[in-house]
Amino acid sequence: MLTANQRIFVAGHRGLVGSAIVRQLQANGFGNLVLRTRDELNLEDQAAVSEFLRNERPDWIVMAAAKVGGIGANSTYPAEFIGVNLVIESNLIWGAHLADVPNFAFLGSSCIYPRETPQPIPETALLTGPPEPTNAPYAVAKIAGLVLCDAIQKQYGRNYFTVMPPNVYGPGDNYDLENSHVLPALIRKFHTARKQGNSDVTAWGTGSPRREFLYSDDVADAIVFLMKQETVPSMVNVGTGTSISIRELSELVQRVVGHEGQIVWDTSKPDGFPEKTNDVSRLRALGWSPGRTLEQGVKLAYDAFQREHPEL
Repeated sequence: MLTANQRIFVAGHRGLVGSAIVRQLQANGFGNLVLRTRDELNLEDQAAVSEFLRNERPDWIVMAAAKVGGIGANSTYPAEFIGVNLVIESNLIWGAHLADVPNFAFLGSSCIYPRETPQPIPETALLTGPPEPTNAPYAVAKIAGLVLCDAIQKQYGRNYFTVMPPNVYGPGDNYDLENSHVLPALIRKFHTARKQGNSDVTAWGTGSPRREFLYSDDVADAIVFLMKQETVPSMVNVGTGTSISIRELSELVQRVVGHEGQIVWDTSKPDGFPEKTNDVSRLRALGWSPGRTLEQGVKLAYDAFQREHPEL
């Protein structure tokens, strides 16, 4: 259980979720944070990570560091998505155990679940079928980290657990069209098209897949909430428990951005999962629910995009 003055190492603190976790911890009065940039600590360097953990001896590690990306990036760099993430997870999770770090919160992903599974997806669906082919290497890496945390919890009694959020968006997101996720990609596309006189926007696939989205600060709020609990299940879905089609999402983003052109669907591009909606009954039973609607979150994300990227 998280208590005052504990030392908390947030791995990946400059990223989308990591920066939100730092904001949330500080807002809750937990200021004894250990933060390192990649230049200061390369998480792919096992010796450096081991030395860091021995010297710093954190009470908590929150692992938000990972190589992430959308369908395009997963298809282009499958080896990096499994290789880099496996190395980072091994260095941090197993390294934390060897360094006697008692508490570890690992950021998983809803993409770990099989393509063919009941909706909304319960935690028990894990490993009941093969992962979605368009992101299988990343999913397998995340599953490995989850299983390692679970095994350490079972064998050694440490408070190591995994949270599985849906698609996350918010301040500090990646808007590179080559490797971004769907929502930030749509924000950039509609923003650019509006500035170009409301030119048409091309969106991937058919628009029929359904996805669940959660604002980054709500993800962070859920993680800090779980860190405060006396006991936590080894894996917990985080989210709203509701989904929206990519077509509906595109129209929502278009409305928020103020774009007045047409949306053209490129059906030669893959759709990915038919649907991904988390069953969040386990988290709801503990007493947590998100604080923002999707439209509120998209408005906040678009405001942040304009502040962060005035050149675009």
